[in-house]
Amino acid sequence: MAVVVDETVVALILARGLGTRMRDGASEALTPEQASAAAAGQKGMMPLAGHDGRARPFLDYVLSALADAGYEEVGLVVPPASAAGSADPLRDYYTGRGRPSRVRVSFVVQPEARGTADAVAAAADWIAGRPFVVLNADNLYGVDALRALRNVNGPALPVYERRDLVQSSGIPDARVASFALLQVTPEGLLLDIIEKPGVDVMDTAGPAALISMNCWRGDADVVQACRDVPVSARGEFELPAAIRLAITRGVRVQAIPARGPVLDLSRREDVPFVTARLQGVEARP
Repeated sequence: MAVVVDETVVALILARGLGTRMRDGASEALTPEQASAAAAGQKGMMPLAGHDGRARPFLDYVLSALADAGYEEVGLVVPPASAAGSADPLRDYYTGRGRPSRVRVSFVVQPEARGTADAVAAAADWIAGRPFVVLNADNLYGVDALRALRNVNGPALPVYERRDLVQSSGIPDARVASFALLQVTPEGLLLDIIEKPGVDVMDTAGPAALISMNCWRGDADVVQACRDVPVSARGEFELPAAIRLAITRGVRVQAIPARGPVLDLSRREDVPFVTARLQGVEARP
């Protein structure tokens, strides 16, 4: 695999989602501040205490991991200011007391929440032809995986084994079965993506099944595929479908072996586990 160090790689964080799964569920295990963030679907702004016991938004840990991996410029995909209502915690925090010191943060507006591929397409002007890494606002990826994406030459994704995600990340096996199953060539190139394969298909694939955690490195060809991808059955323009479209057009997507943990903060029941795992972790965005 050809490896380069490309200082121009930027990071795009998908923070535009409606947080539907986070809105639902009980709040008994949450602090009042956490319950408020959950009710608003603000997964990235979920306050979690790290090494010093001070509560910080989950996004601070994501930005800190990106800074540790060598990224300097980050775009946060957000709704229009008017759609956020009178209070806009994310913008207010990252333009005020939470302004990062190790990365430059820009706000990239996605007018409507029409899916992850639409978010990338909406960020095309901000990306401006640069190589980019796109990641979820509710996942904390390892620094090694983020650094590998920054250093690889061309489109790529980190690939995780199912058993590693369950063991290292505390993600229930049943939930992993709803993640994307990957087919990879012997040469380490992505061949296909099977979205939401289900328990039976995942069990057939076995504990060494290769899983995507929806973290990608892209280029101008991937941006174009995000513009061209058709709407899915769920009524969204989805990034995995855009990647598949790019592959059919001849784009080579490298599958980079990665290990967890990947902390998943998509539901209220994830908060206690993620909080426990962040004990002792210093966020320095």
